[in-house]
Amino acid sequence: MADLTVNLAGLTLRNPVITASGTFGYVHEYADFVPLERLGGVTVKGVSPFPSPGNPTPRTAEVFGGMLNAIGLQNPGIEAFIHDPHYLPYLRQVPTAVIVNIWGRSVDDYVEVARRLEEERQGLAALEINISCPNIKEGGIAFGTDLAAAARVVGAVRRVTGLPLITKLSPNVTRIGDFARCVVDAGSDIVSLINTMPAMAIDIETRRPRLANVTGGLSGPALKPLAVRLVYEARRAVSVPIIGMGGISSAADAIEFILAGANAVGVGTAIFSDPGCLVRLIDGLDEYLERHGIARIADLVGAVEI
Repeated sequence: MADLTVNLAGLTLRNPVITASGTFGYVHEYADFVPLERLGGVTVKGVSPFPSPGNPTPRTAEVFGGMLNAIGLQNPGIEAFIHDPHYLPYLRQVPTAVIVNIWGRSVDDYVEVARRLEEERQGLAALEINISCPNIKEGGIAFGTDLAAAARVVGAVRRVTGLPLITKLSPNVTRIGDFARCVVDAGSDIVSLINTMPAMAIDIETRRPRLANVTGGLSGPALKPLAVRLVYEARRAVSVPIIGMGGISSAADAIEFILAGANAVGVGTAIFSDPGCLVRLIDGLDEYLERHGIARIADLVGAVEI
């Protein structure tokens, strides 16, 4: 059997397959459908300092090549996340690496969540900073599309936690390499990309948007070629580990990302229709390595021939 283990800035995973934030709930929702001990890691839904009810419904819509979502980062808030038995107490028993995605509307919000999780770090493998959120104090601009704002939030979180930091990059920028370098220089140990792309769908019978929020984030297979390109560009810009995501549903998809420069991959939209794809993907990676006589998955990272 080939060696599927990966090292993400000192964090060792049994294989490179991680669930993407927002697609696997808080893990307990999928425990009856997926053997958690087979996964490389799980990333939970975003956690903020305050409870958030999310956006009004309908907030998901299936579209050709993927789906739209405007969930609105619904979550119970950091205090409930820490104390409610369905959240952190449960996650401490999960037999794989647990990554917590964090977000806020200001730098202080991010710092508060990171500080509380640093105090409760038992059972946590890493934090993932979602910088696609609006920075209210800067007039609504997303942290992830402004280099100075991205550096501020990553640097502030870095100062209050010793946990490995992953920064999730937005695809809505002109030069992804600049943002990868920016967040690494500010203290991020790992980068993950890509997040969803802004999109819209209209019901032609009602002539109304299919989402109550009007627009949402596009995810799924339609994003994959774009995401592979951005991972390739990010790998040329930074040497830190990269978690690639965007439309992955098979071992072939994952290998594309790894060849482009990803050390690990995040699986998201595919889980909604077929949670079993996760185990098949892992088995498919092993079969690919065996078939090509490759001893370690790590040997494929960035190995695309140009």
